[in-house]
Amino acid sequence: MVDPLLVFQGWLQEAKDAGVREPTAMALATVDAQGAPAVRMVLLKHADERGFVFYTNLESDKGHQLATHARAELCFHWAHFERQVRVHGPVEPVTDAEADAYFASRAHKSKLGAWASQQSRPLESQGKLLKAVAGVALKHPLSVPRPPHWSGFRVVPDWIELWSAGEFRLHDRVRYTRDAEAEGGWAPRRLYP
Repeated sequence: MVDPLLVFQGWLQEAKDAGVREPTAMALATVDAQGAPAVRMVLLKHADERGFVFYTNLESDKGHQLATHARAELCFHWAHFERQVRVHGPVEPVTDAEADAYFASRAHKSKLGAWASQQSRPLESQGKLLKAVAGVALKHPLSVPRPPHWSGFRVVPDWIELWSAGEFRLHDRVRYTRDAEAEGGWAPRRLYP
């Protein structure tokens, strides 16, 4: 039985090995307060049997949207390989320990930016942002703690869809739905492209 997570991890590694720029980039689709779709690119930081993890400012648009409607869809697209992966399911916050560990691994300037950016809010000028970063650097010259408004989310897949291009647009598309009774825990269904 095919494990879609293992296929995903293999495809991601191939993209990394091939030097694809931002191989972990994924479109994140959420729902706004009016029920309309909202999509943007974010970076995958971890994927395992528990789900797909990314980090953000909790006060951003996506943070508010996920707090209100805790479901999302992800889409990875590696044009070089003519492959796409979609992941759909509920979203849960990562633990404080997970967020702390990932934040500690970030570059110093990225940590400063997490404090300085009022993500999704209007910004008068780039200079104002740079001034805010400088202010945070003065306050935290050596060690930068994780801001209380910065953490991560895990998309727990209800289903994972693997798509690869075929000749004459006869693509291969299989959706794996989580099913505890299915062999390997996933029930596959081939879909028309």
